Amino acid sequence: MKILTTVQEVREKVKEWQGAGLRVGLVPTMGYLHEGHASLINKACSQNDRVIVSDFVNPIQFGPGEDLDAYPRDIEHDRKIAQDAGADCIFHPNADEMYGPNFSSFVDMTGLTEELCGKRRPVHFRGVCTVVSKLFNIVTPDMAYFGEKDAQQLAVIRHMVQDLNFAVKIIGCPIIREADGLAKSSRNAYLTLEERRAATILHAALSGAEDAMRGGECQVAVITGMIRNTIESQPLARVDYIEIVDSKSVQSVSDITADVLIAIAVYIGKIRLIDNFTWKVQAGGI
Repeated sequence: MKILTTVQEVREKVKEWQGAGLRVGLVPTMGYLHEGHASLINKACSQNDRVIVSDFVNPIQFGPGEDLDAYPRDIEHDRKIAQDAGADCIFHPNADEMYGPNFSSFVDMTGLTEELCGKRRPVHFRGVCTVVSKLFNIVTPDMAYFGEKDAQQLAVIRHMVQDLNFAVKIIGCPIIREADGLAKSSRNAYLTLEERRAATILHAALSGAEDAMRGGECQVAVITGMIRNTIESQPLARVDYIEIVDSKSVQSVSDITADVLIAIAVYIGKIRLIDNFTWKVQAGGI
């Protein structure tokens, strides 16, 4: 598998493919690939003739004190997973290639970015929107693939594509989980054995809430209280947020009258993990 490191290399390769009438898919990642990323690549390969995986730890979406320097990196590991999943090449630039001297142009958004992770990580989504916009301009893909685990990110990117008239179709793909329910994440590699066992509390809390909603519970305060009680039963867990928001606007709701996203962020030791599920309101009630 070819690893491309410059914008020019990518543009030349994509021009070759598109000149032959081939459909191109893009899977943006920050590397340290796992089965969740592989599922995105598999989906992209099923819907496109050629697939590029971007593998870039984006420095401008990390705030002060966050884990930029410690974020796991292993390009040979990533090459194998991407190749086995069917990708045609990896775009693996360094920061200087993506953000040259005197870089000073950013893509920002209001509204969707002000709740959930955006409330606690104020520079995060400006960094995400900027790097994804650059990738869309570099690769000019027909379709791009993102995981539903990062539900707010997916909503933000869909809105950005609409606002800025990018000619790319955004595809959201389901969360891939470990056998014990923990959502696949590159940050899981940070967890100690004890923390890894403790991290299953996120899925347990959300599963309990989903069961309660399936049984007819529709009060936001009750549902969030149940989730909090479950998480706080685990000594290694510390709640960052528990939110129930409108699944499209990502704005908090007081009553569940339309489709909602139930999203959580939880520290297990020092490692911040996220998870979520979407609840679709049936005609005539919850």
